Amino acid sequence: MRSSAAAPRPARAGGSAPARRGRPATSPTHPAGKVPLPAGQPREWYETHNRRLKAMRLAIALLDSGVYTPERATDRRIHSVAARIGVHPPSRTTCRVVRALLPAASPR
Repeated sequence: MRSSAAAPRPARAGGSAPARRGRPATSPTHPAGKVPLPAGQPREWYETHNRRLKAMRLAIALLDSGVYTPERATDRRIHSVAARIGVHPPSRTTCRVVRALLPAASPR
């Protein structure tokens, strides 16, 4: 019987996972470097991707500020959080995505 720790596994040739070109994360407070987006996608794909990233940043900031449910995440509150963290004002669609990312209130 061979131990998996004794011999390193060979790297996969032509693997399905994309190659990471960013700087590795040094700690939880310092995120990894940016990775370029894949080329050749339709414009809508890039717009949706960037909208989701922005919504995720806003949702995290809302959670950090004590807003835990979609009912409390009004457009006005989302806009004030965006101004506080230095993000351009979100559209109505982005506000909808932010609320979708927040956990629903649990039934009591």
